[in-house]
Amino acid sequence: MARGNSQGGGDGNRRDRNRGNPAEERADSDIVEKLVHINRVAATVKGGRRFSFAALMIVGDQKGRVGFGHGKAREVPEAIRKATEEAKKTMIRVPLRESRTLHHDGNGRWGAGKVMVRSAPPGTGVIAGGPMRAVLETLGVQDVVGKSVGSSNPYNMVRATFEALKAQSSPRQVAAKRGKKVADVIGRRADGASAAGDGE
Repeated sequence: MARGNSQGGGDGNRRDRNRGNPAEERADSDIVEKLVHINRVAATVKGGRRFSFAALMIVGDQKGRVGFGHGKAREVPEAIRKATEEAKKTMIRVPLRESRTLHHDGNGRWGAGKVMVRSAPPGTGVIAGGPMRAVLETLGVQDVVGKSVGSSNPYNMVRATFEALKAQSSPRQVAAKRGKKVADVIGRRADGASAAGDGE
């Protein structure tokens, strides 16, 4: 579909604002909402073209719960509202280590989008860009390293990031699956780290 770039100056200004600051943030009680991407869609109908807007929203409580949603409407505020409602319905819980980072490294893939997330020591901060940063910050991760390879489509990047987060598991979950105690799982991890340090 062809998109006219001369359909009034107001729309161009709106798109420029969205490109300059794509992650608009709003707080609703404990839920943080971020607008990641907004797109103008044109449908060709009898008598011309009809424009609508599609919004991609990320919501989370910054305590281990996060979700994303997509909304489409004739006006931007209505599209954002629809996307926010969908995101709140599809929130997932991700186990966090010390309430600041991930328990282990992970990879996610959706379509042509591939992402990698790695746990990081205190003080690292959120090293990620674009939609990945919005997801990780809304989740409540303080120290993490993220890398996106492949598609830069925000929808693919967000879904790939969620696939990586869904694969996260805590020592308690691993211990329950193996029928062992949490101390055994954590002890092995600590022993492996000390052995690696001795090897250096």
